[in-house]
Amino acid sequence: MGGGGYVAGPAGVAALSLRLPLVLTEADRHLGLANRLLARRARRVCLAFPIDGLGGDRYLVTGRPVPASIGHSDRAAARDRFGIGADARCLLVFGGSQGSRTINEAALAAFAGREPRRFHVLHISGHRDYATAQRELDATSPERYTLVEYEPDLADSLAACDLVLARAGGSVFELAAAGRPAILVPYPYASARHQHANAAWMADAGAAVVVEDADLDPQRLSALAADLLADDARLEQMSAASAALARPDAADRIADEILAAAEAR
Repeated sequence: MGGGGYVAGPAGVAALSLRLPLVLTEADRHLGLANRLLARRARRVCLAFPIDGLGGDRYLVTGRPVPASIGHSDRAAARDRFGIGADARCLLVFGGSQGSRTINEAALAAFAGREPRRFHVLHISGHRDYATAQRELDATSPERYTLVEYEPDLADSLAACDLVLARAGGSVFELAAAGRPAILVPYPYASARHQHANAAWMADAGAAVVVEDADLDPQRLSALAADLLADDARLEQMSAASAALARPDAADRIADEILAAAEAR
């Protein structure tokens, strides 16, 4: 099985040279270089998203696998863990496994002041910016603000929140699995602008609002988050739209394709 990236290219060529069946997975809304080179000789190409021009028996839209825990955490227990009130609205902020400096700085500027705020902020900063973010919070001591350095599994964080502020990488499938609406800020330098395509997938379904990285102004962000979190009807509609995008059986479907290819060898 090849998952794209520079390692998958030589590995896929080696498999084909040994006449081993090859199954590919593509996580983005375009085929990466390795998958473009190998797709015509693969037994199956499992796509996270439908891709224009790729159809027929060779291509199968499976969605992208997410951790089995996503969507199954206890909301009350998760909120207790992060110190979030049972009746409070909560905004989850994260920027991918490494964190996003743009999002971290905008979130702190928008939400970490002393001005009263009607919702809780759960902010996962990433290792790089954690110390700086903690110093800023120590200086302002905002209410209803929980800073976390790193979370290896987003299940509890997603269970605890009502709205997400994040990049638009592969985590969009975790948002969908948890049925969470989002403010998405695509990373502007992602290859082939795939984060913009991911964000559009959610926005077109009514599950997200997209803000360009260059437009992530703290005042605008503060107003947008406050407006969404105060609008119960819209949050409910966006949550339903997000959940409708989920493909909880993605891992099983890809595993089935791998086993079928091995059995047919």
